[in-house]
Amino acid sequence: MNHTEYGDRDVALRGEILRTVVGSGVHGIAIAGTDDHDEMGVYIEPAGHVAGVLGSEQHYVFRTQPEGARSGPGDTDLVSYSLHKYLRLAIKGNPTALLPLYAPADSVITVTPLGEELRALAPKVLSRRAVHRFLGYLEAQRQRLLGKSQGKMPSRPELVARYGYDVKYASHALRLAFQGLEVARHARLTLPMPATERERVLAVKRGDVARLDDVLAEIADVQAQVEDVVTTGRTPLPETPDLAAISEWAVSAHRRHWGWQ
Repeated sequence: MNHTEYGDRDVALRGEILRTVVGSGVHGIAIAGTDDHDEMGVYIEPAGHVAGVLGSEQHYVFRTQPEGARSGPGDTDLVSYSLHKYLRLAIKGNPTALLPLYAPADSVITVTPLGEELRALAPKVLSRRAVHRFLGYLEAQRQRLLGKSQGKMPSRPELVARYGYDVKYASHALRLAFQGLEVARHARLTLPMPATERERVLAVKRGDVARLDDVLAEIADVQAQVEDVVTTGRTPLPETPDLAAISEWAVSAHRRHWGWQ
């Protein structure tokens, strides 16, 4: 097999209500010839998988690279989630799971009327949980950047050799800091990133910032601003998502998808 695939393709594609570009492409920080293409989909499982005994199919993955191989320029990575699993990720504030809710029109690959309704739920999904998740993901990138991560991580020695540090980890950490600040201050996520922040992240990703210490200092400064907004209560975000409204819509969406009136 020269690609990676697991999950039920038919369940994922037949029930798909939304699919968008995610990753560097939707953030506006892709660099031609260096980035792969990432997509995320959301689908509704057949009734028998949810209410019956057939077994739930909550995850589908397709990658053009074989298992264990790192994706590169020209590769496509698709991850799709059942609506139930997707909403659980989104209400926890998972930064990647939030992207389909805010992706611009030109990054939307598939959307049905139920998919449009899901995107309209964004204000009810976003909460202070998301800010904490952005900071958590930022810290993970920073630990990888510093070589302190305990988990499995891809090695990019070619970037370290060329620039003195892994500019991709650094750029992701800075991006998460800027986006966490926007979410905390304005209860929204602008995609692609606003021009000023986007150009700053691209400068790091291109290797234009020579000193790692300078990048780390900038990340720490933006992070401190995020934490200040939240701890002083100057954020418009609610503490938690509107779980009642989200749950009510999810039940309705499943029923309508299945034709249950």
